[in-house]
Amino acid sequence: MASGNPPETQEETASLIEKLPEQDGHRECSSVAEQRGNQLTLYHWTQSFNSQKVRLAIAEKGLRCEEYDVSLPLSEHNEPWFMHLNPTGEVPVLAHKEKILCDPVHIMDYLEHTFTEEGTPRLIPEEGSAYFIRVQHYRELLDSLQMDAYTHGCLLHPEITVDSHIPAYAATCIRTQIGNTQSELKKLAEQNPDLKDAYVAKQRRLKSKLFDHDNMKYLKKLLDELEGVMDQVETELQRRVEETPDEGSPSWLCGDFFSMADVSLAVTLHRLKFLGLSQRFWGEGTRVNLETYYERVVQRPAFRRVLGHVNNILISAVLPVAFKVARKNAPMILGTTMLIGVLGGAAYLAFLYMKRRLTVSF
Repeated sequence: MASGNPPETQEETASLIEKLPEQDGHRECSSVAEQRGNQLTLYHWTQSFNSQKVRLAIAEKGLRCEEYDVSLPLSEHNEPWFMHLNPTGEVPVLAHKEKILCDPVHIMDYLEHTFTEEGTPRLIPEEGSAYFIRVQHYRELLDSLQMDAYTHGCLLHPEITVDSHIPAYAATCIRTQIGNTQSELKKLAEQNPDLKDAYVAKQRRLKSKLFDHDNMKYLKKLLDELEGVMDQVETELQRRVEETPDEGSPSWLCGDFFSMADVSLAVTLHRLKFLGLSQRFWGEGTRVNLETYYERVVQRPAFRRVLGHVNNILISAVLPVAFKVARKNAPMILGTTMLIGVLGGAAYLAFLYMKRRLTVSF
């Protein structure tokens, strides 16, 4: 994801944020540390992989933030107010003071280096230490994975998955949605000349992604490369087991502390499970350390709060969208309901009238 440039001044940022729509979708994260005057605002989508990483990092650090769920199914990320925040039209976006950050890695680094108060957990070790090098290596390794390609590929080709949590109709839906989005972006480019270049660029990226992610040969190549990454992670987890042979406090990917590398790994495994790829990568004893790790990480309070159980993730995405659609189209829905009610009542009265006439006739 490309990184957006922050506004030149604090006044420009304040002006921009004041113009954003009413954010009744905000939710306040529980906090360990007080941040007086340092309000964080995160624009994300519940199902976005990069959004999930940032939200897990925020939860693990115990930071307070306001969250606005930018609905991708409702194309809120294509609306002009959001494109002004991030010209790529992608989530997540973090706003803090005069800064607007659009790259998930930069956001997580910013959170780590900005919020260092006593009692706030550190997710990156001291720079220059052996632990720091290890954490950075696995962050870069895991963050290099093309998760959007895996996600779209499994949506479009469910035959490569086992026990997927994606409904069977999703492949048809996503193809239709991509086609509709391309038309929508073209229309938005015409309606918003100041954002024309951004909309045109996004339209090109979308077309290219669909071409690549619908290619089975390309997808199989990526999944084979993922095997190699999972082998490295399995080997590293085995080292942790050998370092702590006795029972006691279990270690994580890079040591006896939960790090940014664990944030990336936890969300990656969660996504693979959701897509129906867990059997291939750690099921049935394929990678026992990875399997044990996943069973442990899903029990962490921050993980459970942000991601919940994988079987419920569709509900968490569908219900908010349904309510937003209803709210967005309330006048139309109300009018339609009233019309149906009137027609139903008229039909019932007509039925009673005809029934009475037939009774009188006999």
